[in-house]
Amino acid sequence: MQVKHLLLIAILALTAACSSKQPEVDENLSEVELYQQAQADLDNRSYTQAIAKLKALESRYPFGRYAEQAQLELIYAYYKNAEPEATKSSAERFIRLHPQHANVDYAYYLKGLASFDQDRGLLARFLPLDMTKRDPGAARDSYNEFAQLTSRYPTSRYAPDAKQRMIYLRNLLAAYEIHVGHYYLTRQAYVAAANRGRYVVENFQETPSVGDGLAIMTEAYQRLSLDDLAATSLETLKLNYPDHPSLESGEFVPLEEESDNRSWLAKATLGLIETDTPLPPGETRASQDVIRQYEDAEQQIPAELQQDAKTGETAKKRSFWSYLTFGLFD
Repeated sequence: MQVKHLLLIAILALTAACSSKQPEVDENLSEVELYQQAQADLDNRSYTQAIAKLKALESRYPFGRYAEQAQLELIYAYYKNAEPEATKSSAERFIRLHPQHANVDYAYYLKGLASFDQDRGLLARFLPLDMTKRDPGAARDSYNEFAQLTSRYPTSRYAPDAKQRMIYLRNLLAAYEIHVGHYYLTRQAYVAAANRGRYVVENFQETPSVGDGLAIMTEAYQRLSLDDLAATSLETLKLNYPDHPSLESGEFVPLEEESDNRSWLAKATLGLIETDTPLPPGETRASQDVIRQYEDAEQQIPAELQQDAKTGETAKKRSFWSYLTFGLFD
């Protein structure tokens, strides 16, 4: 089935490429004729032709009776033609030019829809993609644009649908933050993981991901040996989400197993030959590598540039005679 889907995508892409040439519009058409033909193209779903005629109508008759309506319907034609950037650009232009228009809420709504559908192209329709693991930029833009609509025009006919989409987008953004938190756990970046978990708990209340955020905080704090913070997060998790998957019989079970940071020699010999000492609580091999690099760099400083740790004075270069007499005749 996936091969068929990919073939269909390729065919549609080739078709779109072949039909990308902008159709010509008769220069002798009047304003009414242009508008009527554009309406007929919209009804027939010939959006490319409708876009050409609406643009011609706006440019030829900028102060005509259909100029504002043509700008509004151009947003719709771009949206139906799967051109999200053009849709948002046209919507922003309409909002800027006609902020008091009776249908300006429709421009806000289409602008939000364009961002909402931006990540849902052909691949998302035919392939099982997890939207919570993709770049949330378009989803965040869509949420903000729907929020503008609902705050400025709470009684708009489009507000109820916008609110429902905002709930979905909020859940999606929270789930994305959880994925990032889990990634940090696997990379042993426990401070970053705890911050992501706390961000979800503080900013995405009433979403299904709040329990996951508390679980990430608990696990990260445990790895960092911050027992008080870990206990507080765990108690909150038990109180509000007693059925969370990370809780088994009331006990917390970390999602990520403790990483084996031993060397390949220690792993191959089953621990009989240990090349590294166990890590102190809260430390990682990466932090030790940074310290080791600093110490190596310090040792490579020339002797004449080194300073005495107590006096802060630059060490003087000793002569051969000084070394021979153990410094007695310095």
